[in-house]
Amino acid sequence: MADKHKRLELHHDNGHMVPTDGKFNLAKVDTSPPKGERDEGELKEKLKREVEKISKLQRVLYASDNHSVLLIFQAMDAAGKDSTIRAVTSGVNPAGLQVHSFKAPSGNELDQDFLWRTVRRLPQRGRIGIHNRSYYEEVLVVRVHPEYLEGQRLPDPAPLKELWTERFESIADHEKHLSRNGMVILKFFLNVSRDEQRARFLSRIDEPKKNWKFNSGDVKERARWDDYMEAYEDAMEATSKPWAPWYAIPADSKPYMRYIVARTLRKSLENLGLEYPTVSDEERARMLQLRDELSSER
Repeated sequence: MADKHKRLELHHDNGHMVPTDGKFNLAKVDTSPPKGERDEGELKEKLKREVEKISKLQRVLYASDNHSVLLIFQAMDAAGKDSTIRAVTSGVNPAGLQVHSFKAPSGNELDQDFLWRTVRRLPQRGRIGIHNRSYYEEVLVVRVHPEYLEGQRLPDPAPLKELWTERFESIADHEKHLSRNGMVILKFFLNVSRDEQRARFLSRIDEPKKNWKFNSGDVKERARWDDYMEAYEDAMEATSKPWAPWYAIPADSKPYMRYIVARTLRKSLENLGLEYPTVSDEERARMLQLRDELSSER
């Protein structure tokens, strides 16, 4: 088990990975792509090639049925979570994909611990699961709005600073347990700049076909930008681990963002070294016997 776990820890692309040594400064992370990666046509072609490879690798993952993949997406509003999920998984067989979006918890969910509702939506072996937002909301939006804790009816809640530390520990332990049991965990923070978010909000207002996307509450949350950045930085610093790393992906360019997410997923699947299952000599002999019977039918 130890060797298997070690192998799972080593499959990640370090190019955009948040350090796992507890040292991270979000202010130093780019929101725009490198200068040599700004040709949208070229990026779309790169994404297409990655999607084709992911499609083939997903079939092997499904057939082998001994690993699963969990992709977690967190971001500020208008960063492009939905479109990225759609673009990256466009070639995946729906039978091997499980997508869940987590919004404000229901009354039933508030009667459970904060991990419960996402644990119920984890991908089965052989499948890719996607969580559009996740239990990280409990150390992000709840941290920015601690008044939400009142609805959680916590027994003897700890002081806030201690509470966030405890939740970081619970998350890290949870993810390590999942990794030990064959789950590949990739966590993506789509890092959009404040200026780009403003431009996208204005586009949602100015273009009638995008009006449905606009939510006035998103502008209200934008006023807490610095608080959110601090919460994201602390969460990623505390929970980026070799078995469940965070990737801070530049999100001001959607084509680049989608390509990098797809590339990271593809490399992770490749590094699992999975192959289609083989059959025993006895099973193969029986197959050939049945083949003769089928061939002789009229």
